[in-house]
Amino acid sequence: MRIPKRTFFLVLFLGAFLPLTFARIEANPAATKGYLVYVGTYTTKTASKGIYAFRYDASSGKLTPIGVAAETADPSWVAVHPSGKFLYAVNEAGKNSMVSAFAIDSSSGKLTLLNQLPALGEDPCYLSFDRTGKYVLIANYTSGNVVVFPIGADGKLGAATANIRDEGKLGPNKERQEGPHAHWIKNWYGEVFVADLGLDRVLAYSFNPANGTLRPMPEPGPNNIHPQQPIVLSPGTGPRHVALSSSPNRNSIEFMYVLGELDSTVTAFGTTKEGDFGGSRQKIPMLPTGFSGRNDAAEIEIHPDGKFLYASNRGHDSIVVYSIDQDWGKLTQVADAPIGGKEPRHFAIDPAGNYLLAEDQLSDKIVTFRIDQKTGTLTPTGDSVEVPSPVCLAFLPLD
Repeated sequence: MRIPKRTFFLVLFLGAFLPLTFARIEANPAATKGYLVYVGTYTTKTASKGIYAFRYDASSGKLTPIGVAAETADPSWVAVHPSGKFLYAVNEAGKNSMVSAFAIDSSSGKLTLLNQLPALGEDPCYLSFDRTGKYVLIANYTSGNVVVFPIGADGKLGAATANIRDEGKLGPNKERQEGPHAHWIKNWYGEVFVADLGLDRVLAYSFNPANGTLRPMPEPGPNNIHPQQPIVLSPGTGPRHVALSSSPNRNSIEFMYVLGELDSTVTAFGTTKEGDFGGSRQKIPMLPTGFSGRNDAAEIEIHPDGKFLYASNRGHDSIVVYSIDQDWGKLTQVADAPIGGKEPRHFAIDPAGNYLLAEDQLSDKIVTFRIDQKTGTLTPTGDSVEVPSPVCLAFLPLD
């Protein structure tokens, strides 16, 4: 990445000791009495009212319903601010799409709307925060643009500081890749990466945390010897979400795993010695040999210990488990677990890494799986909770 090599190593070293990093979630289960869990849903043509809250017991993996935390339209992605005081949601509603800020009452689990702004694009489907927690980053799917909003001390959203439409060559799928479709966005050190399903690219933007601006990475030149160029996927891959990780054995190497929604694959990338993500090292299928039904890959996540990667299939309705080679990032399939429902659009691993919670959108439930810490395999606990059209889940630790 475009930072001096000594600084790059120092940042990675220090990152191992930070409580909040994007490479790895470090949690001390003994220090956390419990969690709140917030679930985003689709409300259009469903029985859902908006965002739902649950209490989560980290020792058993059980969810206890609290009820509707906030009534809001189509909150298809929710995220808890690093401070634990606020929650942000995208309201996916075509040209009327919004971004909402809520204050969290940790005692009751209820959410209070602080303010709501137009998303400045159509159908936002993902949001995340910059490393300072001062900005929220939005990916607008249908319009193919990404937007940055500042976050005030009171948690309210301010006027956008950046609004950029993705550009590049379209993929070959005429139905799904007729234009740019930003589907995921994340700040990774000094850069912002965007997975664009329509362009078969993971784009890189330079991010200025002082003023919240984005700009495309410069072309290679005398003063920019190793700028991160767009990461190119095979035609028709349709990158949806990305998982980023660091190797514990080689602090100079990082791994990027790109989930292909359209061809149901995971593509692995590693960094070069200069710190840039280079060519793909591996492309591995998510479906068993001989499967010929409809499938759309949905979610991807790395286990907190960095040893396993999980990815979900909608259609085949399963979660695939891979082991991660700790030196070079290579994936090896370990298991293919039936999800116990239909359309696992999203899943989340609890911060301690003991349980995986899968949201089955078309079955209106969340199913809990126990994670084997040695093999990474999933075993249903027998617990599930009902919630209409669940499509996103976020944890809030309660100290």
